[in-house]
Order: sequence, then C-alpha cells, then structure tokens
Amino acid sequence: MISIVGIIVVALAVMGGYLMEKGQIMVLFQPAEFLIIGGAAIGTLLVSVPMKVLKTLLSQFGKIMSAGPSKQIYLNLLVMMYELFNVARKDGLVGLESHIEGPDKSSVLTKYPEMLKNHHALNFLVDTMRLIIMGGVPENDLESMMDLDLETHKEEKLHPSSALARVADSLPGLGIVAAVLGVVITMGSIGGPPEVIGEKVGAALVGTFLGVLLSYGFVGPLGANIQFQIETEEKYSLCLKQGLLAFHKGFAASIAVEFARRTIPTDVRPTFSEVEEACRASKTSGKVAPETATVSA
Repeated sequence: MISIVGIIVVALAVMGGYLMEKGQIMVLFQPAEFLIIGGAAIGTLLVSVPMKVLKTLLSQFGKIMSAGPSKQIYLNLLVMMYELFNVARKDGLVGLESHIEGPDKSSVLTKYPEMLKNHHALNFLVDTMRLIIMGGVPENDLESMMDLDLETHKEEKLHPSSALARVADSLPGLGIVAAVLGVVITMGSIGGPPEVIGEKVGAALVGTFLGVLLSYGFVGPLGANIQFQIETEEKYSLCLKQGLLAFHKGFAASIAVEFARRTIPTDVRPTFSEVEEACRASKTSGKVAPETATVSA
C-alpha cells in the first residue's frame, strides 16, 4: 500500500508545484509525446528480454502491494521443520520418506498450506531431504548445493526487475528523442507566429520532462521495489536452508530450528519463547495458526 501512496505523492508534488508556478496543466497533455516515449520504452523491453521474463514481470507487479512473509508464516515454517525433524528422531530417516515422496498427503506438510503453495521452497525441502536420507553427502557439499539452488532461483526472479531498471535508464534518452522530434517539427514552422513556435517548443520540452519523470519518479523506483520484495521472500528459503543444514549436522530438532530462527529478519522474527511454545503446542494439538500471508514461488 505504501508504494501506491508513494506514486500518488510523486504525481501530486510535481503537478502541484507546476500549478503553483501558474503553469497550464493542458500544456503537459501531449499524446504524441506519450506515444513516442511509452511505445519506445515498451519496445525496448520487448527487445531486451524473452517472453518468460515478461510473464514473470507481469506477475511480479502484484508484489508492490506485498508485505512479504509475516511473523506467523515464519513461525509456521519453524514448527513444520521441528515436526519433520522429530519424525526422523522417532522413526529414523526412513520415516521421512512418506512425507517427502508425497508432500500433498503428508500428515505434517498438509498442515502448512503456505509451504505447499510455495513450489520452489517445497522442491528445495524435498530435494534436500532426499539427499539427507540417501546419506553420503558431506555437510559442506550439501551446503554448496543448497546455495547454488538458492542463487539460481534468486537470479531468475531478479531478471524482470533488472529489465525494468534498464528501461528506467533508457527513458531519459527516449525523452530526448521525443524532444528532438519536436524541435524538428518546430523548425518547419520557424516562420510562423511566435505563439505557434512557442507552443511547439513547449510540446518538445514535455518529452524530456516525461522521460526524466517516468524514469526517476516511477519506473526506476518500481523496479527497486520489486527487487526488494524478491530479496525479502528469499529469506524464507534461507531460513529453511539453515534448519536443514543444522539437522544434517546432527543437532536436535529444537537446536536446528533455532539455527533457522536466527536467519529471519528481526522485524518478523518470532522470539525464542514463541517458537518453543508453538513447538510444544504442535505436539499436543497438531494444529497451527491460520495463514496470514503467502510466499510466492
């Protein structure tokens, strides 16, 4: 929501200041300039990235309204790991096979719908657990594999925001292109009345204005916002990684969960007591708190 407020503030500040200086608002309404700059920017985006990145970019626009994983989502993740690790403690690693091979039928995982919806995190959990069950993978090698997985996924998710940043960088130049075309048109009317020439020069300058405003006021910040949201969501997988790694090292379930808890951003990190209480409650009730946010794949 704060992102929408920011967009409104930018627009109101620029237009408000212009009107305070006795500017004529209709002078800024230049459909041709919008067509040149907007069309060229969209074309630049289409040229620079493949279709799958464009589809991902469209889906990521919704992230500007997202607050990222909530405290409850992280608490559910920690309790889920605690339950899985305790299954291994009671039944051995072989006891995890039914949960890993059929996550949608697992008595543990089905209690956490946000995990089942997060396809990357679920695959990350399942694939890593398979390696742990198989055995023979040293701790440092397992960590390297997990890091490669996370880095690859993060890089793929950041491609759209990087493309948007490149479009933002190109917008001032496209604004100059529109302005130059406006000057060309003005030169064709150089012998006309001063007011006509002034109107055409003003229209040309609007192109530069639009290019710079769209770049630094809207498109650039939007790309930065999407990048921040992606990086925030990646903390969820990082938390999962640390818990799995600690479990592989042989730590008790409660200690492995504590390793994972320390990676959670402080503003949404459950306290040690909250995690302990939730884990204790899971033993008796088998229930978790309702989902309050989603984590995208």
